[in-house]
Amino acid sequence: MRNANPFAAMQNAIQLGLMITEAQSVVAMRIMGMAGIWSVTPAENARMISEKLSVVTRASTDATRAMIRGQGPEAVTAAAIKPLRQKTRANAKRLAKRGLKRS
Repeated sequence: MRNANPFAAMQNAIQLGLMITEAQSVVAMRIMGMAGIWSVTPAENARMISEKLSVVTRASTDATRAMIRGQGPEAVTAAAIKPLRQKTRANAKRLAKRGLKRS
């Protein structure tokens, strides 16, 4: 049994907090896009569905690989969080650049 690493656990908590914050902003911008307030591409609705399967598959694959390598729980959690956080960060940046819709 490995010793728990409180610093790695804290880093995972920080990454999860950032991911949740970014995900909520992405949801808000996409809803405003559906309402015609935020500038989004016509493909945004399809994108928000299709991207989930690939990123969840990657997260579970990365976590499984970390487990197979015998890494501890903090490393397995970090491996699962990383692709999810990358996607939420990229979506938040991309959508934020588009801004409010100008009539």
